[in-house]
Parts: sequence; C-alpha cells; structure tokens
Amino acid sequence: MTHPSAQLLESLHRQTEIFLQKAISEWQMLPPEILSAQPAGQWSAAQCLEHLNIYGRYYLPAIEKAIREEKRKGSRPADLFRPGWLGDYFAKLMRPLPGGRLKSKMKSPKNAVPSPQPDARAMLAEFIDQQEKLQQLLTGAAGVDINRIRIPISIAPWLRLKLGDTFLFLTAHIERHLLQAERAIDATRQQSVPA
Repeated sequence: MTHPSAQLLESLHRQTEIFLQKAISEWQMLPPEILSAQPAGQWSAAQCLEHLNIYGRYYLPAIEKAIREEKRKGSRPADLFRPGWLGDYFAKLMRPLPGGRLKSKMKSPKNAVPSPQPDARAMLAEFIDQQEKLQQLLTGAAGVDINRIRIPISIAPWLRLKLGDTFLFLTAHIERHLLQAERAIDATRQQSVPA
C-alpha cells in the first residue's frame, strides 16, 4: 500500500506529538517510585522508557546522518512512499491492535534489555529529548526521498530498511512500549490504593 509521503510524515509527526505530550503533561508529574515500580514481575514504566531510549540512541543519529547526506546529494522528495516488504512486516508486527492489545509478545534483543532499576527521571528526560529529535527528523525528511534512503536495522546492520519504513517501525515500537508503560503505571496505582 502506498502513502502520500508528505501526509505520512505529517501523520507520524502528530503521533509523536501525542507521545511527547503524554510524557510531559502526565508522566513528568508522577513520583519516580510509580515510574520505577515493577508490577507482577513486568517491566516498569522506567524500564520501558529505557528500552525505547536504547533504540533511539541507535536510530536517531543514523537517520539524521542519512538525511543530511541525502540532502547534500540534492535529493528531492517523492510524492508517494511505497513500503518495502520487510519494513512493512516489521512495522505491522510492532503496531498494537485497536484497543491497545498486542498481536504477539516478543523477546527483546540482549542489547536492548533495560537495567533492573534505571533512573526514572533520567529515562523520562531522555525519552522527551528523543521524541523532540524524532519530530525534527520527520520534518527534515519532508525534503528528501524517503524511499531511497536506507537505514541499517539495529539487530542486523547488513539489513537496511527504507527511511519511511524505519519511521513507521519506530513509531509503532514506541506506541507498543508506551502502552506497556501505561499498564505498569495503572497496575502500580491500583496496588497503592487502600482497599
């Protein structure tokens, strides 16, 4: 399925704004103990954020470098984005179903497993910075062909996804783990309410 490139980037920008506003207006107000609590052996909200930050530390600089190089070459944006089969598969695999349910559970790669007790405030601050950076990159990508640029994936750098697919994967991955973080926060709040 093809997407008008400009509309796709704008849609992903709006989705990233929702992620950013949740972190700023809701989660910054929470005590670190709630972000750090691990209900029933699941990841805490802070661990979910650290996991996302690990991916952001890899993908955001790679995307920024690729966009900068493509602009230097004089790239022009394409009207349509055509997902690649692998990128489309990864994005769909990550994307939560309507209602926030997950299609399947996945084991995180060893290099993306969060520490047992990350600093909740530091993880939240880094996540906010990364979402702002992602918005800048989505805006910058409007000036290049998101079909042509290829980004190596973190678990197998010899595999490269189209930039548009990389953005779709990243936002689906963020949505997936923010829902997980939200469930951890809700479970922690429920446990702390007196019966």
